[in-house]
Amino acid sequence: MNRRIRSLATELWLPVLVVVLWWWASARADLVFYPPLSDILQRFQEMWLFDRFLSDVVPSLRNLAVGYVVSALAGVGLGVIVARLRLVRAAIEPIVHFLRSIPPVALVPLAILVLGFGPEMKMTIIAFSAVFATLIATLDGVRAADPLLDEVTQVYRISGRDKLFRVILPAAAPQILSGLQVSLQIAFVVMITSEMLASTEGIGYMTILAQQTFAITDMWSGMLLLGVLGYLLNLLFTVAERRVLHWHIGMRTQATSR
Repeated sequence: MNRRIRSLATELWLPVLVVVLWWWASARADLVFYPPLSDILQRFQEMWLFDRFLSDVVPSLRNLAVGYVVSALAGVGLGVIVARLRLVRAAIEPIVHFLRSIPPVALVPLAILVLGFGPEMKMTIIAFSAVFATLIATLDGVRAADPLLDEVTQVYRISGRDKLFRVILPAAAPQILSGLQVSLQIAFVVMITSEMLASTEGIGYMTILAQQTFAITDMWSGMLLLGVLGYLLNLLFTVAERRVLHWHIGMRTQATSR
């Protein structure tokens, strides 16, 4: 228990100090573009917990969730196929590297032409932008698996399905989850960008609208919400990753303690 308290104190002292300094400095600054933190927090509560929660927060999280899940399923599935089939890998790998080098923002005008301004456009651009990190991580993880695993599965006559779900994917899981974490960060950024460039709802839209109409306190509250959401999403992913990879973390801990 004492170790957890010390660890929590180590993680929180700097953020708490930043908040205290921000509160103190903004209360005395008397600057139009840097409102007091107390005003920002009050507006944060009014906008994002009540007025704009259903109309803007929920659509943003829905687009993010759908786009990210689609990118995760497609990335892992395609990554396994490309890694296991040499001819497919030779044909697809150059295309993958070409497409992933295109900035997601550059695809927004094309997505608008094809899909319009609705949520389908945002989900599609999020999924397309986030899929490549998961795909490449899965590809590398499957290819980097110990070749002896194939020999063991042949000796024990393990079927293709059991081999995939009980041998190949668990062996590649650490790299796959690293790719999924990067994809989540990309999906979050693209969610905000797509709403700022082409939307009439969402957190990004309200934040950029507040900036354009000089509603400075609203703008700061939107930025604060985005920071909180980004932190919470990363925290939830880290907790889930530790549960999924508890065996891997245990092996690493034992190896370092020797």
